[in-house]
Amino acid sequence: MSTSVFIARLLGPMFVLVGIALPLKTKMFQAILREFIGSPTLLYLAGFFGLLGGIALVLVHNVWVLDWRILITLLGWVTLVRAVVTIFRPDLIAAAGSKILTSRSIFMAAAAINLLIGLILSYFGYFSA
Repeated sequence: MSTSVFIARLLGPMFVLVGIALPLKTKMFQAILREFIGSPTLLYLAGFFGLLGGIALVLVHNVWVLDWRILITLLGWVTLVRAVVTIFRPDLIAAAGSKILTSRSIFMAAAAINLLIGLILSYFGYFSA
């Protein structure tokens, strides 16, 4: 099994589940987000673990080809950049979180994006390989 397929099988179902859970458990996720953006400790830990995951993805999958595998590469780089921002500018992350809390459409867009990414990765990880 290739690295791309393994990562797609790992991340695909996770993104699908989050994409389904966000609209079904909106109040729970809003409470989690509210607590998260109010806690410097949680922000730092998210940045730290995001940095760890982002670096790992970039190290094992820095594949710049114009097919589905670029999605994994972009996820790695976005995770890495977001983690650096979270560590050095947690105020920006908290502000973005506050905006998400006040806009149901942003929350639902996040759910749709997660679901779409998850379905794409799951398809290529489980059905196309």
